Amino acid sequence: MAQARLGLIVNPIAGMGGRVGLKGTDGPATPDRARELGALPLAPGKAESLLRLLGERLGPDGFDLLAAPGEMGEDEARSAGIGARVVGPDQSRRGDSGGGRPPATTAEDTRTAAVELRDAGVDLLVFVGGDGTARDTCSAVGGSVPVVGVPAGVKMHSAVFATSVRAGAEVVASYLANPDPATCVDREVMDIDEEAARRGVVSASAFGALCVPPAGRLLQGLKAASAAGESVAMELLGAALERRVPAGDLVILGPGTTTRSIARRWDVPATLLGIDVLELGPGGCARLVVADAAERELLEVAAAQPTTIVVSPTGGQGFVLGRGNQPLSPALIRQVGLDRLVIVATPGKLASLGGRSLLLDTGDADLDRALSGYTRVVTGPGTESVCRLEPG
Repeated sequence: MAQARLGLIVNPIAGMGGRVGLKGTDGPATPDRARELGALPLAPGKAESLLRLLGERLGPDGFDLLAAPGEMGEDEARSAGIGARVVGPDQSRRGDSGGGRPPATTAEDTRTAAVELRDAGVDLLVFVGGDGTARDTCSAVGGSVPVVGVPAGVKMHSAVFATSVRAGAEVVASYLANPDPATCVDREVMDIDEEAARRGVVSASAFGALCVPPAGRLLQGLKAASAAGESVAMELLGAALERRVPAGDLVILGPGTTTRSIARRWDVPATLLGIDVLELGPGGCARLVVADAAERELLEVAAAQPTTIVVSPTGGQGFVLGRGNQPLSPALIRQVGLDRLVIVATPGKLASLGGRSLLLDTGDADLDRALSGYTRVVTGPGTESVCRLEPG
C-alpha cells in the first residue's frame, strides 16, 4: 500500500510581529521592522515540532513528505530529522536584502508552493503560518486539495487552523491514516487589513474557503464579533475590576472590544487590537501609562509596581492567550504572577462558546499546564462563572 503524501509549507516570518506589537508581518517592510525590534522567527520551530510529533505518531517512514524548498519547509524537515522530497525552486535564497540575510519570502512564494505541492499529488497540504498564509493558500488552491493550518501567526481568525501544534499533529496523523477527500468540509478563511489595524481600524473580510479534514474540537472556530447590545454588559466589567484591583496598581488590558469597553468606563482611550497599560486611581478613575505596548515595555512597567493582567476570550474561539495578544508572553505572566491573570467575559460571550473549554496556546507547554484547570471568569459586578481552561 502506497504511503500517504503530506505537503508542507512554512511561512518563516509568520507571527514575528506579535510580541513586538506589530499586529502581524504583512507588508514588505514589516519583517525587517520586527527584527529591528528584537523579534525572532516562530514558525520554523513550530513546523519542526509538528514534524517530530508526526514522526512519533506515524514513524519517520510512516508518510511521504513533500516540502516547499529552503526555509519554507525543506530546512525544517532536515532539522526535525524527517526525509523530504523538495518540490519547486528555492525562491527564499534569491539574492540578499542586506546584512548577509536573505530576503523574506513573499505571498507569491506561498501561492506558488501550494500549487506545486497540489500538482505533485499530495493527499494533504499543511501550512504553518497565520491568516495571511491561509489567504494565500486559499487563493492558490481553493478547495482542490485537503488543507489544514498549523497556527503560527498573530490573529488567526480563520476556521482552518488546528487549535495548537499538537492538535495539528493529531489532525494530520488521523487523516493520513485514511485519506478521503469526501470526508472534508469547507471552512472559512478570513483576514484583517494589518495596516489599518495598526491605525486602530479593524477591517475583517472573508476571502473564501479551504477544504479541511473533519476533526471536531481539534480545529478552532471562526473568530466571532461581539454581539450587538452587549456594550452595557461589557462596561459593567469595569465596575467588577474596580472591586478587585487596588488603586495605584497597574492594569494591563489585552486586546478586543470587551477590554476596550472597560477602558471606556474609565474614560481612557484604548487600542482595539493592542495591549494597553493603565494605572487605577481612587474612585474608579484611571490614567493611560503605555498605549499599544510590546512585550519589552510590559516587562519594564510591570517590574516597577503591582500589576494585574486582564484578558477576554476570543469570540467564537475561546482563546485566552495566544491569539492576537502575544505581547502577554510567558515571561510577563510569570513575572506578574499566575494568580494575577484575570479573565473577563460577558455572559453572552461565554454562552456563544457552547460549553467548550477556554483555550491556551502560549507556546510554553509548562505554562499552559500550570494555568490549566477550572478557573473563575468575571462576568459582572459580583458575578463569576467557573470555566475549564486547557491547552489548545
